[in-house]
Amino acid sequence: MDSAADLDPGPESARGDNAAPVRQMSLWQPPRSTRYTQRRRRRVTVLTGMGLGALVLAGGIAAAWTLVGDGGADVAESAEHMQRFVGSWSGDMHQVDTEGDPVADWHAEVRIEAGAERGSTAWTTFTCSGTLELSARDEERVVYSYTETADPENRCVDEAELTLWPGADDRALMSEWSSVTDAGTRMISTGELG
Repeated sequence: MDSAADLDPGPESARGDNAAPVRQMSLWQPPRSTRYTQRRRRRVTVLTGMGLGALVLAGGIAAAWTLVGDGGADVAESAEHMQRFVGSWSGDMHQVDTEGDPVADWHAEVRIEAGAERGSTAWTTFTCSGTLELSARDEERVVYSYTETADPENRCVDEAELTLWPGADDRALMSEWSSVTDAGTRMISTGELG
């Protein structure tokens, strides 16, 4: 076998180039490049964020599913409660001012449409009429916003609030009309509608 001294150095040595011989060789890998460090960190951050987002979404879906499962009964109860107010009602109202002094007694006719979202009313004593639109409700009461549509004698307020709640028996509703006159006086009218 040939020794290193017996080998032909090749054409490079013929030209006279003296290449530096390898003196040391490392068995350790070279240091890692920092060129892609930020990209790796960003990828980890994005993947972590996506994982957390998926967990939050799954939790939200589970919570909604739970609420909908229990909410079906609540919706049915709410619809049944609202159905209580549907129909045509009429009765006499007793009106007082801010100090509680009597102002007028008048007759009201109220009609609540199916679904109890809208209705209409006529104040026959004053020949006024208007529309009702549901504005609030809770377990016992519903509140409608009244907007005047006809007032030939200019005797009624343009806007009012009607609150209804169940009466003592199933065939009656208690009512409260609340309004503010053009002069700024608050008027409250209460009565039973049957």
